[in-house]
Formats: sequence, structure tokens, C-alpha cells
Amino acid sequence: MDEDMLEDQRRLVELIEEEGWDVTDLEISAYDSPWADEDDPEATVTITARKPYESEDEDDGDDDNPYRLK
Repeated sequence: MDEDMLEDQRRLVELIEEEGWDVTDLEISAYDSPWADEDDPEATVTITARKPYESEDEDDGDDDNPYRLK
């Protein structure tokens, strides 16, 4: 795998984490494009991230959902 691809992947993760997201899964795929005539490889990066948001409703005790952790 090309070191430039890995560096770009690291930079994308840094940008996402700077915005307060937690990266939970990461995948990079390098391949030669079947549609392009060039011999330059391409890459696809898939990033899964999570970010908790505070609820706008502040009444914690009035939730009757039995599946919600308290």
C-alpha cells in the first residue's frame, strides 16, 4: 500500500477527531481503477465515528422507556 494513502487516511482521522468525533472503525482499500486508463492506484477510505450529543430535554426522571439506561 502506498505510504501517501496511509498518510491521507491519518489526516482524515485527525480532522474528524479535531471535530470531537471518536473513530470506532477504519478501513482503507487500494486498487487500480477499472474505468481509468492510467496506471495510478486509487483508494477508498471508510471511517465510522461516533459523537454523543446532549439531549435538549433535561427532565431525566420522566422517561418511561424501559430500555433506556438511567
